[in-house]
Amino acid sequence: MTTADLLPLPSPLRWLLRQATIVILLTVVISLGLVAVFNQSLGPTLIYCFFISLFCSASINLLRYALGWLRHQVRRRLGAAVRASDEWTGWPGWPLMIVTLVLGTLIGYSLGVEAANFFTGMREQSLLSSPLRRVLSVMVISLIPGFGATFFFLYQSRMADVEAHAETLRRQAAETQLRLLESQLEPHMLFNTLANLRVLIGMDPARAQTMLDHLIAFLRATLAGSRAERHPLQDEFARIADYLALMQVRMGARLRFDFDLPETLADVTVPPLLLQPLVENAIKHGLEAHVGGGTLRVRAARDGDDLLLDVEDNGAGFDPSAVPTPGGGFGTTQVRERLAVACGPDARLEIRRREGGGTLARIRMPVPAPAPAA
Repeated sequence: MTTADLLPLPSPLRWLLRQATIVILLTVVISLGLVAVFNQSLGPTLIYCFFISLFCSASINLLRYALGWLRHQVRRRLGAAVRASDEWTGWPGWPLMIVTLVLGTLIGYSLGVEAANFFTGMREQSLLSSPLRRVLSVMVISLIPGFGATFFFLYQSRMADVEAHAETLRRQAAETQLRLLESQLEPHMLFNTLANLRVLIGMDPARAQTMLDHLIAFLRATLAGSRAERHPLQDEFARIADYLALMQVRMGARLRFDFDLPETLADVTVPPLLLQPLVENAIKHGLEAHVGGGTLRVRAARDGDDLLLDVEDNGAGFDPSAVPTPGGGFGTTQVRERLAVACGPDARLEIRRREGGGTLARIRMPVPAPAPAA
């Protein structure tokens, strides 16, 4: 399957509007030219040019689709490669397209003249009853707009193919970078948890055993779904709840947490483990450093077309001077990079002190589509 196979088909209404625009433009331009050069009457000239352009366009398109379909059926039977975009746009290849333009112009001109004669009551001579010299001169003049329109739309189609291919490559590169960032983030979270477990083993082996059981259950639930490109926000909150239950074994009553996830946002999709680094930072730099511990709140809300994800604690508070790099530590750097890859410049991470103490980390990102039903 090529990129062209993935191109959406043009809507019938859009196609009809485009053909109508071509017919009207040809009618006006050719009529004005004939009036200016041969001093013809504008009214009848407009009528004849309209019907000739209309029937030429219809004849050329019918022949183009018929010959294009026939060509693709033959190529498919012979085992040759067939581009889906060419099949559905009716492109028969240049040799058959030249035949299409000649025959379509000949048929369309003749039918258009007869239709205009019927409408005006005049008796303009058709090509079928004209001398060869007049037929050739009319065909040459009539073929010029046909070839011009063919070159234009062929160029437009090829440019659309190139742009679609470039967009596919950009999306694949973004997905690859997102996978790389996730592969860096998951071991980082695991190493932090194992470091906490190591401390607890020396202090309280029984609680360490409980924490290890929680860790096994957490990893079993997390690793199965962490390879997905996106998952529902309710799954993200469920994994954070598992992680906080794991940390609560170590911190005991010093760690309290609550969630606020509106039902209308439960199925909104986000990259997996997006909030995990912010939760880890809140515990490590805010609540563990605070003698009395504190409460960690994770909230989701909608602000117009934006999704707000807050990780808030009432612990020691954010100290910019303690951050090793201007952009933040490993966790916040990962979040910012993953937001840039997944959502582009419209998403951002803000970290600031809370009024009354503690830290607020807020992700603002465009509201994505709900996760598809399983």
